[in-house]
Amino acid sequence: MKRRQRLHPTVRKEQILDAALTLSQADGYQTITRQSVATLAGCSEGLVSLYFSTMPQLRRAVMSAAIARANLGILAQGIAVKDAKALRAPEELRRQAVQLMMGG
Repeated sequence: MKRRQRLHPTVRKEQILDAALTLSQADGYQTITRQSVATLAGCSEGLVSLYFSTMPQLRRAVMSAAIARANLGILAQGIAVKDAKALRAPEELRRQAVQLMMGG
């Protein structure tokens, strides 16, 4: 059995968030699960819960990271479902995300 590597908490949290972003981009941020994030991050579901207590909290973190990283695909998903964070993103990012949704 392969032992998991113990990472510094900030590194592990970022790894989990990166996995959630990857899954959100591929499958939609509304469809991510603890299990899918944990599998991609190479950790347990309990560890995902430790850093992001609830799925809404994880989704908020994903949207915040998408805005900070100018990930228009995830931002567009948030705008489409009227996510509060997405709707408060900088105007220019929102405009670009909507343009992406419209196929432009």
